[in-house]
Amino acid sequence: MTRMTGWDKCILALVVIGALNWGLIGFFRYDLVAAIFGGQLAAVSRIVYALVGLAGVWALSLIFRRVHPLDMDMDPGR
Repeated sequence: MTRMTGWDKCILALVVIGALNWGLIGFFRYDLVAAIFGGQLAAVSRIVYALVGLAGVWALSLIFRRVHPLDMDMDPGR
């Protein structure tokens, strides 16, 4: 498996935030991002939604990354 960079970890955190927010919307009809930042149409909320969406697109690259043989040799857990 490839190593995750700091950037990848930030992206993954945004994806998790988005997933939790969608779970709250689906189960409880509560939009946490909108509640924190002043409604769905507030500029900050829209920026957060856009960042989560872009993070989701970037996270797709995590699925399709190739495994490098050197990364597997250096893995202390194997």
